[in-house]
Amino acid sequence: MTQRATAPAVPSSGRYLNTGTGAALVPIDIGHANYMALVDPATAFWALVAKDSLAEALASGPLLDTYRERAADFARELHKLRFELTPSAVYVNPTERCNLNCTYCYIPADMRRKGEDMPAERLIEALDRLKAYFATVMPADSKPRIIFHGAEPLMNKRALFEAIETFGDDFVFGVQTNATLLDEAAIGFLTKHRVSIGLSLDGPVAEITDATRQTWSGKSVHQQVLTAMERLRGYDAWSVIATCTDQNLEQLVPLVELFHARGVPTCMLNAVRCTLPGARTVRPHDDDLARHFIAAVERSHELYRETGRKLVVANFANVLLSILAPTARRLMCDISPCGGGRAFFALAPDGGLFPCSEFIGLDAFKGGNLFQDSVESVLASPAFAKVIGRNVDEFAPCSSCAIRHFCGSPCPAEAHEMNGGMKQVGAFCGFYEQQVRYALRLIADGKADDFLWDGWDDGVESTFNMILQ
Repeated sequence: MTQRATAPAVPSSGRYLNTGTGAALVPIDIGHANYMALVDPATAFWALVAKDSLAEALASGPLLDTYRERAADFARELHKLRFELTPSAVYVNPTERCNLNCTYCYIPADMRRKGEDMPAERLIEALDRLKAYFATVMPADSKPRIIFHGAEPLMNKRALFEAIETFGDDFVFGVQTNATLLDEAAIGFLTKHRVSIGLSLDGPVAEITDATRQTWSGKSVHQQVLTAMERLRGYDAWSVIATCTDQNLEQLVPLVELFHARGVPTCMLNAVRCTLPGARTVRPHDDDLARHFIAAVERSHELYRETGRKLVVANFANVLLSILAPTARRLMCDISPCGGGRAFFALAPDGGLFPCSEFIGLDAFKGGNLFQDSVESVLASPAFAKVIGRNVDEFAPCSSCAIRHFCGSPCPAEAHEMNGGMKQVGAFCGFYEQQVRYALRLIADGKADDFLWDGWDDGVESTFNMILQ
């Protein structure tokens, strides 16, 4: 993989970063006192240039020389990342049921209330079929990932644990859980088998968490999550997701402080996915979300400077990596086409296959059934093609946006269900613009490494280092 550049440059007050299709290198005001960015929207080539040297840089010199020399290489690298991946992970939903009724859940309420479980023998059969598929597309020394997802996967704990024991040598396992069923025995089993564990918590206090996350009977689960976090302290493979809504924005800074104090290694501050109508009732405004999100990320950095211990905000780190080293990114939502159906796919309890868990419950995106169809035929199905074919180069306003390959216009499910089709933007266009400007500002100030995982650049070749004074 290659690192694009290390250079100085962040947000201005613009709404959408559309700059037309004129010059190949587009100047962007990133809100920095000294630097502007130059970006080639087609290849994601970029550099940071001193404002008083912009005209000179665009006229001649090392920037243009490097751009001409490397543009084709960057275009090939980006094309490979966007169009030549094969799946290496599956989000497995071992049950449709959940013991919570979160406001913003993307799984229909009837499924979560009365849905079915996948019996243990059926789940083992499913993983056996997936093992056979991955043997045909992955190197022998690489293990595919199985992430047990939901609904609430631990509602079907016996089947899940039996599958982990059966296939411990064949897959790398993870589980995303609301933590209410993570008792000491469950944590002991999962940590013994080196399963990555993701929890969910939306607020630093119960009042905030309870605004969007409760049981069906309206009971709080805040303390149960805190108890699970305490039990996981010291384990190196766990994380916490906070969903950012209009109910918790002003508490994101205290929430980051809580995560850091509890020893959380990695967190995600995810903008609420607005696929279903319920989620849209708590959708924050882009500008409000950006302001509080950036403040929380900044607070994570202050805590790192104070203590020497990082709390990586993974979804922001991914935006940084999309600029610094696109192929090193760890998440595949912020790229077009997204990872759904390309880097991963999702398995429903009835064997149905979808591009991503976000589409479970939307029958138009069911590509087939694992127990009846080959994975290859499902990946080539019209249902999957709707997602895999969503290309920001082909629809406005994204096609003329300078940062379209740092953002990817997520999420396809949101675009389709909320905005009326795949050739529409997702829910938070302005928020992503401000994240990218902020990321460039950090790069300009030499701070980017502080916000990334230690060792993120191991094996990354720096192809150029372009800072023009």
